[in-house]
Amino acid sequence: MTTRTIKPNLQTHDDVPPIEMFEGVSRRTLNAGERTSIHEIQIAEGCVVPMHTHPHEQIGYLVSGRVKFELGDETKELSAGDSWIIPSEVPHEVTALEDAVALDIFSPAREEYIP
Repeated sequence: MTTRTIKPNLQTHDDVPPIEMFEGVSRRTLNAGERTSIHEIQIAEGCVVPMHTHPHEQIGYLVSGRVKFELGDETKELSAGDSWIIPSEVPHEVTALEDAVALDIFSPAREEYIP
């Protein structure tokens, strides 16, 4: 659990600088509480968030674009308006079929993503 002091916070998008995660992939930590965090992920066409796992539960929403999403044994093309849930430790990978923006919510909060 976090040792950060959590207080109400209204955050503007422009006050949060993007952080490059991989070539063509950046994230912004839009806000974080004691048990959850929300992040905007931008992926340029053709770029990949490589296969990985993490102990966090992840729920997400594709705001714009199209991606190929590999989740466990399933691969599916997702478009704006589609969503996902990823239980803890399930392998997943995302490839942008066109420029894409996603929102990811993690529980517990992704402490390593919080500035």
